[in-house]
Amino acid sequence: METNQALHDFLLQKAEVLTEDWYNTLNQHDVSGVYAAQDKEIINHLKAQNYEFNKYMPQLFILDRDQFFNNINGWIIGIGRDPHHLETPTHEIIREFMRVREQYLDFLEEFIFQHGAAISRELENEWKRLLIEVFDEIIYKVTEEKSNQLNKKIDQQRTVINELSSPLIQLSNERALLPLVGNIDTERATAILENTLKNCTEENIDVLYIDLSGVYLVDTMVAHQIFQLIDSLQLIGVSSTVVGIRPEIAQTAVQLGVDFRNVTTTATLSQAMAGQSF
Repeated sequence: METNQALHDFLLQKAEVLTEDWYNTLNQHDVSGVYAAQDKEIINHLKAQNYEFNKYMPQLFILDRDQFFNNINGWIIGIGRDPHHLETPTHEIIREFMRVREQYLDFLEEFIFQHGAAISRELENEWKRLLIEVFDEIIYKVTEEKSNQLNKKIDQQRTVINELSSPLIQLSNERALLPLVGNIDTERATAILENTLKNCTEENIDVLYIDLSGVYLVDTMVAHQIFQLIDSLQLIGVSSTVVGIRPEIAQTAVQLGVDFRNVTTTATLSQAMAGQSF
């Protein structure tokens, strides 16, 4: 234990040197994201993150593994959620962890050389194995947290896109238009159903025109979602008319056995509005 404490103290004293050497050896021509930053504030923050890591790492040799990760977990989450690291390619983050690991292995060799025969080959191998395994686990945890954050961001963006891609346009006399454009997959169709029902209820809509003139592809699942939307609208007291079914869509619907006979349809929005009694 005394030797482990000595190693801890040795590495802790090297924390600042480790940070400066690491940053000064960054290849500015072969990095991007946070590692290529020119802004002094970002650079100083990056160095501070690395220095904090170097303050934690020596604890690996005086604490058990669970205690160590309990202490450093906040740092790991912080890096995984850091906006600048989120914009940095994951392979570059992994590469920099590997470079830092080499720094630690070099200093470990220096410490072992200084203490000579006092450190057995068995203890030396144990330290190296522990260092490599813990670095691997830290890399895994950081990249996992980063992946989770990016997936959340993608989900949020997808939600916004789905909301924007199914806008409810208020007309007059408690009527509204739902213009749909582009291909509609099952996920988008589900979002359209949910958003439309919610918006119709909030805006007190009585009549809704569903404009499909900008839709080029409909499969049986999407057609089913459209029928489900019409049925759901009816349940909340909203009458609906499907407008502008394109010829190719009508032909596809017939081939798929989709029956629009019980659905009110018109060729154009003006026809739909003209046929509506107020």
